[in-house]
Amino acid sequence: MLNSRIKTRQVPLREDAVTSRRTFLRGSATAAGALVIGLTLDLKGARAAGGPDLSKAPAKPNAFVRIAADDTVTVVIKHLDMGQGNTTGLATIVAEELDADWGQMRAVFAPADASLYNNLAFGPIQGTGGSTAVANSWIQLRKAGAAARAMLVAAASAEWKVPAGEITIEKGVMRHKSGKEGRFGAFAAKAAVQPIPENPALKDPAAFRLIGTTLKRLDSDAKTDGSAKYALDVRRPGQLTALVARAPRFGATLKSVDDTAAKAVPGVVQVVRIPSGVAVVARDTWSAMKGREALTLTWDDAGAERQSTESQQAAYKALADKPGLVASQRGDAAGAIKGAAKVLEAEFSFPYLAHAPMEPLNATIERAGDGSYDIYAGSQFQTIEQAVAAGILGTTADKVRITTLWAGGSFGRRATASADYIAEAAAILKATGEKAPIHLVWTREDDITGGYYRPAAYHRIRAGLDAKGAITGWEHRIVGKSIIIGTPLEAMMVKDGVDATTVEGASDTPYALPAYRFEVHNAREGVPVLWWRSVGHSHTAQAMEVFVDELAHAAGQDPVAYRLGLLKQAPRLSAALTLAAEEAGWSARDQKPGRGYGVAAHESFGSYVAMVADVTAEAGKVKVNRIVAAVDVGVAVNPDVIRAQVEGAVGFALSSVLRNRITFKDGEVQEKNFDTYEPTRMSEMPKVEVHIVPSAAAPTGIGEPGVPVLAPAIANAVFAATGQRLRSLPLDVAGLRGV
Repeated sequence: MLNSRIKTRQVPLREDAVTSRRTFLRGSATAAGALVIGLTLDLKGARAAGGPDLSKAPAKPNAFVRIAADDTVTVVIKHLDMGQGNTTGLATIVAEELDADWGQMRAVFAPADASLYNNLAFGPIQGTGGSTAVANSWIQLRKAGAAARAMLVAAASAEWKVPAGEITIEKGVMRHKSGKEGRFGAFAAKAAVQPIPENPALKDPAAFRLIGTTLKRLDSDAKTDGSAKYALDVRRPGQLTALVARAPRFGATLKSVDDTAAKAVPGVVQVVRIPSGVAVVARDTWSAMKGREALTLTWDDAGAERQSTESQQAAYKALADKPGLVASQRGDAAGAIKGAAKVLEAEFSFPYLAHAPMEPLNATIERAGDGSYDIYAGSQFQTIEQAVAAGILGTTADKVRITTLWAGGSFGRRATASADYIAEAAAILKATGEKAPIHLVWTREDDITGGYYRPAAYHRIRAGLDAKGAITGWEHRIVGKSIIIGTPLEAMMVKDGVDATTVEGASDTPYALPAYRFEVHNAREGVPVLWWRSVGHSHTAQAMEVFVDELAHAAGQDPVAYRLGLLKQAPRLSAALTLAAEEAGWSARDQKPGRGYGVAAHESFGSYVAMVADVTAEAGKVKVNRIVAAVDVGVAVNPDVIRAQVEGAVGFALSSVLRNRITFKDGEVQEKNFDTYEPTRMSEMPKVEVHIVPSAAAPTGIGEPGVPVLAPAIANAVFAATGQRLRSLPLDVAGLRGV
């Protein structure tokens, strides 16, 4: 399924726009005089060490850039924008190489077509995740923009009868010293028939005019005036709304259903069984909700998950008493620790976490007149969703079109290997006879109790110090359920039983440890788990950075200086740490009782982030006053978007630092809504300062890397303020004693 190359017909980018897959659009009613250009990449061996060589990707015509007769430049965005701003960042790359004016730039989401729009970091799969949007598109879109520019210049050269090398472009206007000038739109049709440059010349970064500057986001106006269309806004002719009653325990199966009362609810049209439960289909959301409440259901719990949180945590600790699978090792860690002058040990526990995006899961699906299907969703894994829907509906993936719309957050929840919510929508459509479009809606309670959580985890660490405070050896054991094992991605992402997403950020630490051994146990409970913003780094950074802080204090050394000593082979992370410390005034920090500064530094998704937290702590209470962050993401395509992502990461992660957790009692989730799974309040939000490390390296991601460092920076600051170590998350603030 995952290795098939999906081919689609003409597909709608939005409900009101249609474009062809491969051909140039010129002289048509939908795109008069349009130029369409981009490139594809042969990804044979893309998963080999180092990944594909993006610099050798040839420029070929497809559908990345459209220049219309009205002079607008539309960049077709192959990635879901769920608030992270990649529509602006990716459009900036194209605009730079085109020398376009920012005011003429537009963005539209690509159709589902992995042959054109695959994520180059994933292979032949169209999808968004891993903070890869800008990173995998950097060369691809630079070449697309540069090729389009060259073709426009060639068209102008032919018409003006002047050498192409004498034509300049500035802010979307082509000029020649003879006085001739013209805008893109006037030459789009003629440019479309020009030869495609094999290797268009890319701009010297020293000449960048847009990249590295703050540009107004392309989505700001539409999201402000309400014209931006989200999946929840979709209304198709004759559309019905469906809600699903699911088992209260994961793994339970439906034994019986009495839907008499549900069918009597005004507005309810039909009640159908699907694999995940019972769907109530109604003319509106409220009627579907009331109908679902009226169902009488009996569940068979014979195969259900019945653990409570306490028993699950005890089981994890018991597993950690035994040797696990080796994720990485060097030297004789046990022997090095045995001969140490001082030995420290620590344990960390982490709960399940819900993603809780502002817009809960939803999707609309309908059968077209020709027997194909249309899906409207905030689609994050288009290729997988096409294949899953096709399998349920008994068709082929090329007969399933996906219109990707704005998504009100995701944090990983929309990117499942099972395409769970799309599968539900397809199953409901099939069960209702495909007579009307179905809009599946999850409520907030469905979202919080519905599973696919950040896995719970437990860490046990042991390390030795010599007489001078240097680390002699490090032993680290992690227990957690694998996100990947048991999914179609296992063959690609699991090696020797080790899921890299469980141990990332620990087993590949940049710290120069002379001897180490990282092990992992794959827990097997029945709770469905999924990547959550920053994935394994969301817990490994806390364990690594808090324990390194403990070692620094045991060694009697400054926490920043101690880390820098361990990072001599990691210059980019060192630079980020140094900048954060300088901007936070680390050397002159207030160290009075009750006020503390903490630091953390971590590499994830190819990016380097350091944070200093300034907190005030007293008995049972912690107030985060200020966060100073330094980030190295390579070339900063749009500094304002980068700052926004780090600020957003602080707001997102702060609630998980202070209180959020998903708990179970006899297998049932106890948290239901934002009253018991409370997001960060505006009154809690600290002042956030973001400093970007200048870099000429290729861009990396920033959607996730701001999350991992927040918790350890705060935890270390609490120690500095109170002398008390709070290792596990959420921090046991209630257990703080007065100082």
